[in-house]
Amino acid sequence: MKITDAAVFVHPSGDSSVRRMALEAKALGFDSIVAIDAQSCEYEGITVCSGRCIRDHAMRDVIARVKQARTTDAVISVQAGDNGFNRAALGLKGVHILRGIQSADKTAFDHVAAKMAADNRVAVDLDLSILVSARGIARQRVIHRYLDILVLEQRFEFPLTISSQARSILDMRSVREITGLCSLLGMDTDDVARALGGIGLLDTPAPAAVRVIG
Repeated sequence: MKITDAAVFVHPSGDSSVRRMALEAKALGFDSIVAIDAQSCEYEGITVCSGRCIRDHAMRDVIARVKQARTTDAVISVQAGDNGFNRAALGLKGVHILRGIQSADKTAFDHVAAKMAADNRVAVDLDLSILVSARGIARQRVIHRYLDILVLEQRFEFPLTISSQARSILDMRSVREITGLCSLLGMDTDDVARALGGIGLLDTPAPAAVRVIG
């Protein structure tokens, strides 16, 4: 199972090229990255998976965008909203990851949504950039939100992914650093390894023609 950072933003959304981020990921102990709005490719043994993130749209538009993205090899993510929105997104064929759950209302992801995620093999992403940047009450709120998610994950066994949401190689975190951050959530090394390998548990399409770039 590949150790994967489930979301990085490469140039022009970020300030680092796909190549630089892939090589940095290799140095930090990863096997692959999901690069939002980039093409799938490979650099020196690091797999770069294309990612699409759908956010700030009504469900009708989300359905159309997911249908369009489903024809590609992209890992398709939807930004979380309220409970009804999330249940609808979790039921959409082609959605692989529900992101931003830490910013949604506490009732936005309940036991019904958790069972849907498990049944449809849709992952819930843990965005670690919030744990790095937030302070005080804001950070504690995110920790408690993730703890709620982990309780549901233990019960329903839906996939988890972990992302740095890095927009620069300076924002990327090593596997060791990620393990330390996740210890704040009560996750042990096995829990972290399983979440870092979560992309492999999803029903994602295999790249039709991966470019190998030295």
